[in-house]
Amino acid sequence: MTEAASAPATPPTPPVRLTDRKRDAIVQAAIAEFREHGFNGTSMDRVAAAAEVSKRTVYNHFPSKDELFEAILWRLWDQSHAEAEIAFDPARPLRAQLLAVMEHKMALLGDGSFIDLSRVAIAEMMHTPERAQALVARLAEKEEGLPRWIRAAQQAGALRTGVDAHYAAHQLHGLVKSFAFWPQLALGQPPLPADEQQRVLCDAVDMFLGFYAVRPPA
Repeated sequence: MTEAASAPATPPTPPVRLTDRKRDAIVQAAIAEFREHGFNGTSMDRVAAAAEVSKRTVYNHFPSKDELFEAILWRLWDQSHAEAEIAFDPARPLRAQLLAVMEHKMALLGDGSFIDLSRVAIAEMMHTPERAQALVARLAEKEEGLPRWIRAAQQAGALRTGVDAHYAAHQLHGLVKSFAFWPQLALGQPPLPADEQQRVLCDAVDMFLGFYAVRPPA
């Protein structure tokens, strides 16, 4: 048997479909338009021109501007949380596990595009509370990773029971966002440098475990 015959064949990389390339071009163009012009100042015509596609193509992929904007937020969210589902491991130190979970959250909060688009979203949702409620509900569904980890730690006896996991997760997120999200969104402060991000994460996790951990965190 020759070397060529014995080597396993490498499967070819599937080509990117034209429709997928157009969808990606629309999303990238829309991100730039929303960041520069805000929600009300962005039109599907502008997005189509920036993406160099027809307006009909934009509507084929996204039936409305609302759906296009939400698709952008979900894409940024999914990119940051692609590896965020970390299962609780009773054999590993609590602190190391929780830091790993929260590092993915920090990656999202440090994304300049996400901050800019969050600013646009909040400004728009202040005028349409029903949209805000729907978006917050969908975000809550996507933020299940940390509550799931907390529940597993409670069941293992590592964290205090009798406390709702979503409530505890919201507390921890709040500790981080007070330094790494709200100042950037409301005051235009730059994203935290890497060393400051780590300091905020470590302090927030230590405060959380100092209150909730059943045994001293390692």
